[in-house]
Amino acid sequence: MRLPSPHRVDVGGVGIEYEVTGQGRPVVLLHGFPDTGRLWRHQVPALVEAGFQVVVPDMRGYGRSGKPAAVDAYSIQLLAGDVLAVMADAGIERAHVVGHDWGAAVAWGLAALAGDRVDHLVVLSVGHPATMRAAGFEQHEKSWYMLLFQFPEVAEEWLSANDWANFRAWSGHPDADAVIAELEQNGSLTPALNYYRANLPPRVWLTPGRPLPPIAAPTMGIWSSGDIALTERQMTNSAQNLSGPWRYERLDGPGHWMQLEAPDEVNRLLTDFLPR
Repeated sequence: MRLPSPHRVDVGGVGIEYEVTGQGRPVVLLHGFPDTGRLWRHQVPALVEAGFQVVVPDMRGYGRSGKPAAVDAYSIQLLAGDVLAVMADAGIERAHVVGHDWGAAVAWGLAALAGDRVDHLVVLSVGHPATMRAAGFEQHEKSWYMLLFQFPEVAEEWLSANDWANFRAWSGHPDADAVIAELEQNGSLTPALNYYRANLPPRVWLTPGRPLPPIAAPTMGIWSSGDIALTERQMTNSAQNLSGPWRYERLDGPGHWMQLEAPDEVNRLLTDFLPR
């Protein structure tokens, strides 16, 4: 496989770094908390080998991308705008979009509000925003950390104290040492928490939220049974918000970061679902 080509695009004064690998029909891979584009390192070679052009950004706040100080600079609308800017800079009119965690939330938003730019949609772990809010008390229990993350400095200290002991114990991230090193080196912890502060303030749990247009793109949702943060129902009920085809896949065993814990299975599902 040829080495990825690094690029940077300016979006309203925020630089977004992204890499492009391979040739063919484009696939954009969007990471979430607390990762960088490196999360997809097992998927990129498989997709390139299958005949795709793979575009992997570091989302704003992470890695080599810009880190604006304002909390509201991390709204879903701006995050989605970053992805569209990356696509435009890469000369891509329409792409398959694959998202995990916050990357999945952004992917849902793109497919709803810029559906003409999304060919096929794959969402890992995180279901449609409407079903996430309506998933019931079991999901609210799992989402306890989202309230903790609202508190500036408190959340940062809770996660990072004692060599990140709470982060390690709570998340069970399979690549914790490398992720922590990236967060420290790049100053990404507060920007990463600003995703929650900008988009999930406590009051959002009291309202149904703004309705989104139904998703027309063929969509596959993948949920893993060991997920610490998300219930199966918030993913399966996503079908209620689609006007296009829906496919659901459950992976038994892996935790939240299924790309790292079950890469071969994730790669098989992606290459089976995404047309070349």
